[in-house]
Amino acid sequence: MTDLNVKDMPWDDLHEECGVFAMYDFDGGDVASSIYYGLFALQHRGQESCGIAVSDTNGPKRNFSLNKGMGLVNEVFDQDILESMHGDIGVGHTRYSTAGSSTRENAQPLVISYLKGILGMAHNGNLINAEELRDELSRTGAIFQTTIDSETIAYLIARERLNSATVEEAVVRACDKIKGAYSLVVMSPRKLIAVRDSQGFRPLCIGKRDNAYVVASETCALDTVGATYIRDVEPGEMITISPEFGIKSDKSRCVDKSKHGRCIFEYIYFARPDSIIDGQSVYESRIRAGRFLAQDFPVDADLVVGVPESGNAAAQGYSLESGIPYGTAFVKNSYVGRTFIKPKQASRQSSVQVKLNALREVVKGKRIIMIDDSIVRGTTSDRIVKMLRDAGATEVHVRISSPPFLWPCYFGTDVPCREQLIAYNHSVEEIKDIIGADSLAYLDFKRLPQMVDGLEICHGCFDGTYPMDPPTTDIRGEYEK
Repeated sequence: MTDLNVKDMPWDDLHEECGVFAMYDFDGGDVASSIYYGLFALQHRGQESCGIAVSDTNGPKRNFSLNKGMGLVNEVFDQDILESMHGDIGVGHTRYSTAGSSTRENAQPLVISYLKGILGMAHNGNLINAEELRDELSRTGAIFQTTIDSETIAYLIARERLNSATVEEAVVRACDKIKGAYSLVVMSPRKLIAVRDSQGFRPLCIGKRDNAYVVASETCALDTVGATYIRDVEPGEMITISPEFGIKSDKSRCVDKSKHGRCIFEYIYFARPDSIIDGQSVYESRIRAGRFLAQDFPVDADLVVGVPESGNAAAQGYSLESGIPYGTAFVKNSYVGRTFIKPKQASRQSSVQVKLNALREVVKGKRIIMIDDSIVRGTTSDRIVKMLRDAGATEVHVRISSPPFLWPCYFGTDVPCREQLIAYNHSVEEIKDIIGADSLAYLDFKRLPQMVDGLEICHGCFDGTYPMDPPTTDIRGEYEK
């Protein structure tokens, strides 16, 4: 889910657009509180806005309750709000957006009231033909209230429903028109639908708790609400959840596994380490990445440390493989969320220190191997290296648990245009000097399939080869120079 007109962001972190969570309780119990806790578990996927929409399947078709707003899940919702939201079916969403696009109008879920009742939808991903479809819909009378491509999907489903026998048929017809990355949860008056694009860019899984079914971006959200994992929604699959049929699967849009393109950065960075995506443990993937770095780029040192949070497991893997002790060198401020005012360029150094601080007692007088998940623009890596040196480290060797970024992403990750990528403009040796490290090495590109135990992945941001043809022009206004 991407905003169409956003500006360059000041952080060097990568971000993924959002997380989705949906629930249908066949016993008629209210689901808003469970969705709240599910979104809380997915907070790492988006901290700008969030929302919940619920409906009573035993009530009128247009009966729904929607609450969304800017901020973290526990900032937008309180007990009184949740207790006022009655409904046995619902969808939830937590969103990340780049600076300048953080508006309540762009928060999800989206709820549309139309001829057949209501349609509630939450989307994770990014369409590459959103502008084309948006223009087409506008010419036939559609009035858009947001600047997100998710609204285009919702309108397409609503329009196709007018000429479809079922809402499932309308979803399939709409998905046949859209291109790109999408994991969707759709709430109709009597059904819950989940669909994943045929490449499987973004994760989506199914769980069950008592007589209620749950769909979520990650398995960690199932664990949080006490649901038992059933399986992942397969790439290209649509499932329909209803009391009549339980889980009904439509795999007519599934493609050969050789065409799958799961985002590798779910395993490197985005997902919580306790999640399992398409059968592969995120934690184990990161451990493997660290082991590979130790095998391919060893160095004599006294301590291996990770840059929180996603660098920690890879650092443990490096330690296990190398025999060099693993330690905690950084304290992370857990309360720096969306409410933290992002500083301008001149203040970035202090902003890094607000997020992280080095433990002098741990690193003083030691040769440090620092593991991080990526270097994008290189605007914070030098600050972190300097932080270790200021704390007394005698050497700082940097190891990155992903290959260098050389190409942009069009499928829901904010990897910017090539000119803004430090690895596109500089050699590894030059980057080492820029960030002030004693040595620098990236994960070998050939290691990526081994890292995820052979799963088919998208690695376009590393080699420019995407699972589907990217747009001929850079549609992502937020990354223009």
